[in-house]
Amino acid sequence: MKKKAPVAKSSKLWDKGGASDVEMMRFTARDDWQLDQRLLPFDLMATKAHVRGLGRIGSLGAEVVAALVAELDRLSEEVVAGRFVLTDAHEDGHTAIEMELTARLGEAGKKVHLGRSRNDQVLVAMRLYEKDALETLSSLSRAAARAMLALAARERDTVMPGYTHLQRAVPSTVGYWASSFAEGLADATESIEHARRLTDRSPLGGAAGFGVNLPLDRDGVARELGFADLALNPLASQSSRGIIEAVVLSSVWHASATVRRLAWDLSLFTTAEFGFVKLDDALTTGSSIMPQKKNPDVVELLRGSCAIVEGAIHELMSLVALPAGYHRDLQLTKAPTMRALEEAKRALSLIPRVAEGMTFDRDRMARAVSADTLATDRAVDLAASGVAFRDAYAEVAREAGDPDEPAGERAKKSIAARTSLGSPGNLGTDRLEARLDAIDRASLARPLPTSGGGE
Repeated sequence: MKKKAPVAKSSKLWDKGGASDVEMMRFTARDDWQLDQRLLPFDLMATKAHVRGLGRIGSLGAEVVAALVAELDRLSEEVVAGRFVLTDAHEDGHTAIEMELTARLGEAGKKVHLGRSRNDQVLVAMRLYEKDALETLSSLSRAAARAMLALAARERDTVMPGYTHLQRAVPSTVGYWASSFAEGLADATESIEHARRLTDRSPLGGAAGFGVNLPLDRDGVARELGFADLALNPLASQSSRGIIEAVVLSSVWHASATVRRLAWDLSLFTTAEFGFVKLDDALTTGSSIMPQKKNPDVVELLRGSCAIVEGAIHELMSLVALPAGYHRDLQLTKAPTMRALEEAKRALSLIPRVAEGMTFDRDRMARAVSADTLATDRAVDLAASGVAFRDAYAEVAREAGDPDEPAGERAKKSIAARTSLGSPGNLGTDRLEARLDAIDRASLARPLPTSGGGE
């Protein structure tokens, strides 16, 4: 006789008195309780704002509101102190909060979910988490850009070859090379800021995606939580889950891809064959068998970090091929979103340390700028004297210069002659500084959540 599957009794938010299959519960709950530990501060913040909003419309009495807000404040403190920790006994963080409030406050705790669904509860917690993560990532991206600008200023005139197709192309400088990454990171910061604006709309009050028969103070709650606006249509909010996350991660991918390119260059430049760059010993690791090795593992893992973000984007894009409204598949968008955001934070936070810890072999880099890299300058000079550029190009190609002969001082003259804005002879990094400063000012002007106080 076939053994009957075990069933579990629970106090789930959706529990109607029956019992659930244990394996089904494990499969559906998955690691939500672990992921929700990171969301708990935001879930508690949103719950508090929701309770205060219910008080403003008269759906909860002042005493109940005061008791719930006070207990939610205590729970928030316990999360920070590591005393309120989710376990696999909790289906998710929302359940844990309501169960805890009910255990502490009795009937008052059971009233906290009025006018709300787990759907808009997780949406608002995710939006708050994403806003916070993007704020951090924007700051880290700006710090990384400024670190590359500082490197550009420090090594402004350090001569090195410029490369295309990994072949020597024209004389360049470390300052020019470093400022290219500063600009890439400034661009990425603006992408992150755009994504942050998309998350800056409160979905709370949409319930299961169709509103609720209460005159909820959605605008007031949104303001308390520091949102700039409202995600107006609840069905659109529910259907945006996973899509907004893919946009968020795409902005983060912009920064990660810039870091990957920097890491690729450093992987090459730190080899003995190039020998241009030496990393601080503290940023290298050793081999378990080869005593001489100083491996640039940090650079290689920075290079690989982008793949984690990129993989998460594809995961999200695959998950959101759904009809309108909420579907349980959307639960699976949490893990890739958090994984990618936390990975990007770790990677970007290392860039200033890597930039500060680089030293350059100036002589070796200068010797690598060979005479043939002056060919473009010669063709342009001939064209400027009246020769058609295509004829000048052909003439110089026949006598391009010796690839084994260093260009020497001619490399510095080549660089100095390229003075159009943004070129190696005129970096224009003050404009990049101004862009970053403008984002700093906008960040400081943003509203902060105000739901931390009492009623």
